[in-house]
Amino acid sequence: MEAPLVFLLIISVLSCAPDDVHSQGLSASENPIPVGRNVTLSSLNQVTTGAWLFNNNIIVIIFPGNAVVATEWTGKVTYDTSTSSLTIMSLQVEDSGTYTLQDVGSNASQIVLSVQEPITGVTLTANASHLVEFNDTALLTCAVSTGTSLSFTWLNDTSELTAGGNVQISEDGSQLTIAEVTRYDQGPFKCNVFNGISQGIGQQVSFDISYGPTNPKVSVTPLKDTHITGSDITLSCSAESKPDATIQWLVDGVSINHSDPQLQLTNVTETHSGDYQCLLHNSVTSRFISATAMISIMAPITAVMVNHTGGPAIADELFTLMCHVTGEVHLIQWWMNGDLVSADNTTVFAMGNKTLTLSPAQPSDAGDYQCQAYNAVSNMTSSPYTVEVYYGPSMPVIMAPSLALSETQVVLNCSSTSHPPSQHTWSFNNTVVANASEYQAGPLHLNMSGTYTCTASNSITGKNSTADHMLTVLDPVTMASVTNTEPHPILNHTFMLTCKTKGNVDSITWMHNGTMLLSDGVRNLTMDNTTLTFDPILMSHNGNYSCVASNPLSSFISEHFNMAVIYGPGPPTIMGDSVALVQSSVALICSAPSRPPSDYKWYFNNNIVANTSVYQTPPLTTNMSGTYTCKAQNAITGYNSTASTTLTVFDKLKDIDIEAPMKAAIEGYSFTLTCNVSGPAHQVVWMKNGLNLTTESRIMLSMDNLTVTFDPLHRNDSGLYNCLAMNPVESMASPSHLLLVNFGPDTPMIDGPSLAVEGQSINFTCSVMTMPDSDFYWLHNGSIVANSSMLVLGVVSMDMKGEYTCKAKNPVTGMNSTKSLMLKVNEAISSVMVTNDSIPIDGNNFTLTCEVDAPYDSIQWKKDDVLLGMNMSTTNYSYYYMEKNMLHFTPLMLHNNGTYKCVARNLVGPHQSPAYDLLVNYGPLSVEISGPEFNREELTFSMKCVADSYPEPEFQWFLNDLPSSAIGVGSIIQISVSLLIEANYTCKATNPVTNITMSKTKTFSLTGSANAIPSLSQKGLMIMGVFILSVPVLFQ
Repeated sequence: MEAPLVFLLIISVLSCAPDDVHSQGLSASENPIPVGRNVTLSSLNQVTTGAWLFNNNIIVIIFPGNAVVATEWTGKVTYDTSTSSLTIMSLQVEDSGTYTLQDVGSNASQIVLSVQEPITGVTLTANASHLVEFNDTALLTCAVSTGTSLSFTWLNDTSELTAGGNVQISEDGSQLTIAEVTRYDQGPFKCNVFNGISQGIGQQVSFDISYGPTNPKVSVTPLKDTHITGSDITLSCSAESKPDATIQWLVDGVSINHSDPQLQLTNVTETHSGDYQCLLHNSVTSRFISATAMISIMAPITAVMVNHTGGPAIADELFTLMCHVTGEVHLIQWWMNGDLVSADNTTVFAMGNKTLTLSPAQPSDAGDYQCQAYNAVSNMTSSPYTVEVYYGPSMPVIMAPSLALSETQVVLNCSSTSHPPSQHTWSFNNTVVANASEYQAGPLHLNMSGTYTCTASNSITGKNSTADHMLTVLDPVTMASVTNTEPHPILNHTFMLTCKTKGNVDSITWMHNGTMLLSDGVRNLTMDNTTLTFDPILMSHNGNYSCVASNPLSSFISEHFNMAVIYGPGPPTIMGDSVALVQSSVALICSAPSRPPSDYKWYFNNNIVANTSVYQTPPLTTNMSGTYTCKAQNAITGYNSTASTTLTVFDKLKDIDIEAPMKAAIEGYSFTLTCNVSGPAHQVVWMKNGLNLTTESRIMLSMDNLTVTFDPLHRNDSGLYNCLAMNPVESMASPSHLLLVNFGPDTPMIDGPSLAVEGQSINFTCSVMTMPDSDFYWLHNGSIVANSSMLVLGVVSMDMKGEYTCKAKNPVTGMNSTKSLMLKVNEAISSVMVTNDSIPIDGNNFTLTCEVDAPYDSIQWKKDDVLLGMNMSTTNYSYYYMEKNMLHFTPLMLHNNGTYKCVARNLVGPHQSPAYDLLVNYGPLSVEISGPEFNREELTFSMKCVADSYPEPEFQWFLNDLPSSAIGVGSIIQISVSLLIEANYTCKATNPVTNITMSKTKTFSLTGSANAIPSLSQKGLMIMGVFILSVPVLFQ
C-alpha cells in the first residue's frame, strides 16, 4: 500500500472514531497472563474497517480484505482477518495496558490486559527481635526476588491483620508497623504475596517481647480474715512478667530481707498481725509493682457461764440473766430451748448482750437458757441455765350444768391456771361445802337451786381468785298424745287435732312429716299450742302429725297421727282406641282420682253396658260406632263425675297396585304412574326407594294423590316406586314398580395417550353415560376403523397420527354423541453422543457438541452429574456458554476438567449421552531441577527435572543454554565425575501438545574442600578430592 493511502486511512480511522467505548465484546485467551506467553484477543463482532490500538497507539489498521501491522509491532503480533482477533506473542510486562478494537462508524471495544511476572523469593525481615511491651515499635518488611502487580496479606498466626489502632500497613502493603507492641504481638507473623498468576509466602518471623510485671497478687493459705494463735500461714506472691520479676517482702512498710515467692509464718502469735507487702521488679522493662495482704491473729475464748440476779422469776415482774465470758469477745447470742432469742417489747439486751432482761417475765419465758460468745477465731456456749416462772391463779373456770332434774346428782369442777397449782374451796349461799377442786351435789331438791362459788389461792405468788355458778333444779315431762274431734278429714272441710300431756311442760311443738309446723293461715295453733286447726283441710295436709311436750331438761314425743284427706272423684280419664275394624273388640278403661276409690258405670246411647272401670266390647259392627260414657261415684263424699269418648268402626282395605303406560320412559319426555286402590282409603302416599317421594316443579301429584306425573322425566327418576293407601285403622302398600328412565348417550370420554412413540403399542377406550348401553364406532380421520368401545392400534407408525373419533348411539332414545382426540407420533431418540472439534488446550477456545440421531426439543449439559446453567458462567475464572447443541469454552481452563454428559429431550422424554472425560492439556507452567545426587559406586552425579504439565513434557539438557550444546534427553541426567565441569546446566521442558517450552538453569561451581575416600584409587582421589565430599556447596 502506498504511503499516502496508508496515511489517509489512519487519519480516517482516528477522526471517525466515536467517543463511546465499551468493555463488552472483547475477551482474552488468558488474563492476567505470565511473561513469555502468547495471548489472543478475540471479538464477538467482526470488524472490516477500523484498527487495533494499544494505549491509543496503532497496532493494526484494518480495511476490507486486508490489514497493515505497524512497524514496531511487526513480528510480535498476528491478525486474523476472518475473526478480527489479535494474537500477541512472547508477552513482556510493558505489554500490559489497554487494547482497543475501533470499528469505523461504530462503537469501540476495549480490554485491559495484565502481563505479570511470577512471584519468587519471598522474604520477611524485622527491624528487631527483642522488644519491650508499650515501649518499642515493630517494623516488618516483605520483599520478593521477582514478581509484578503485587498484593500483600499479613497474618498474625492464623488471623489476618488490617490497618487500625496501633497497626499500620504501608500504601503498597509491603511493610507492617505495630506501634507500642504488646505481649500478644509476638507472632508468628507471615506475609502472603500474590498477583493474578501466582503467590508466595515468606518464612515466618516471631518476636521476643518483654512485659510486666502486671496483675500482682498475694494469696494467703489458709484463706481467713483472722487466724488463730499457734496456726501456720503461707503467703504466695505472683504477677505476669517476662522475664520473671524479682521479689522483696515488707511488713508494715519495713523490709524483712526475704525474696522468695512464698513467705512461711509458723506457730503465729498476735504479734504477727500486720500489713504484708510483696514488691516486684522487672529488670528488662524497668517497671515496679506491688500487692498487699492484711494478716490478723487472735487468741480463742476459754470459758462462758450464765447466772441471774435477784429473786425467783414471777409473772409480770422483771427478771435478769447475766453472761460471764473469759477472753476477747466480739458477739454474744442468747438461746432458749435451742432457739435463738431476739429482742422485742418484753425481751431487753444490755451491756453488749451480756445481760438479758425479761420485762416483765411471762409463763412462756420458762425454759433452759444459754449464752454463746464469739470472736474471729472461736466461739463457746455456756451450759443450760433453767428458768422457772411462777404465776397465778387466774380467774377459775367452772365446768358444771346450769340445770338439773330433781332426785339426780351433779358434779361441779373448778380449775385455774397457776404455778405451782392452786388450792380450791367451794361455798353455797356463803357456806363452805367442799375444800377440793371438784364438788359432788345430790340427790337434788328444788330448794338446792342457787349460786355456788369457787375460790383459788397460790402460796408462792400470794394471790387468789373467785368464780360463781348458778344451778336450777327442775321436775321431768312424762306423757304426750294426739287426738282428733271429727271422724273424717274431708277435703275443703274444717278439721282439728289436740295434744294431751302430763308433767311440768314449758312448751309444745307440732311436727308434720318430721318437720316443725308453724301457723300459716290455713293450719292455725292456739296460744299454748295444744290445738291444731285445719280451716279448710287441703290435699297438701296429708302425712304424719305428732306433738312434742318439753321443758329444759326433758321432753316427750307423741305417736304419729296419719292424716289421709278424703276427696273426689275428679274428672274421669278414659283410655282405649277411638277407631276399630269390624269384628274386632276394644277395651275402654276409666279412672278418676278419689279417696276412697270410686264406683264405676259405663253407658252407650244412655243404656248401662258395664258396672266396672273396664268395658270390653263384643265383636264390633259399623252400627256400634257412637259415644261411650263413664260415671265415677265416691261413697263417703257423695260426689260423682262423668267423661265420654267416641268410637268409630271401619271396613277393611282390599287391594292396591301401580299402573304405568306401555310406552318407554325416555329422559326429557312426560310420564305418568297411577295408584289403583280398592277399599276405604282416606290418604295415598307415594314412596321412591323406601323414602317419601319429594315433589317439585316437574314432579306433580293429582288432587287425590292417585297419580304422579314426571314432566319431563330425568335419569335420576329411575328407581323402585310404591303407593301407600291409609285410613285411621290400617294401611296397605302396593307391590314395587321399577321405573327405568332411558337416556343418553352423553358426551363420550376417551382414555388413551395423545402422544406416542413410533414402534409403541397403544389402545383407546371410549366410555359414555347411557341407558341402555350404546353402540360404539371409531373413526380415524373420518374413516370407520372399529365398532366396539375399545380401539386397539397395535404397533404405532407415523401414518397413524391424526384425529380419532368415538361415536356412541342409543338404540332406544335414538340419540348419538361423539368425542375426538388428536394423536401425535414422535420418532424416538436412540443415540446421544458428546463429540469435540479440536484438542483441548489450556487457554484456547474449545467446543463440545451433543450429537442426537432424532429430532429434539432441548439440550442440557452436565458436569460431574451437576446441571450447568444456561447463561455464560464465570465460576473460578472459567468462561463457557451454550449455543444450540454446543458447549463453548472461551477460553478452556484447567478448572474445566471433568466428566461431561448431554441430555436431549423431546416429548417422549430425556435421553442421556455416555460420559465424556475432558482432560485439559496445559503447560509446562513451571520447571524445577533437584539434585545433584552423588552415586559413590558409579562415580556419577544426577539431576532431575520436573515440570507442571499435561501430558508429560519432553526434556532436553543443555550446557550454558547453548542450543548446540545438548547433553541429554529425559527428566534425569547423569554426569560422570570425570566429565563434570563448572557450567550452567539448563533443562528445557516441551509439551508435545501445547508446544509450550519452559526452561530452568542450575549453576555448578567447583568450590569447597576435599577429603580422601579410602575406597578410591590414587587417581580417583586426585579427581574427586576437590569436591566429592563437599556436594552441599557445589550448586549455588
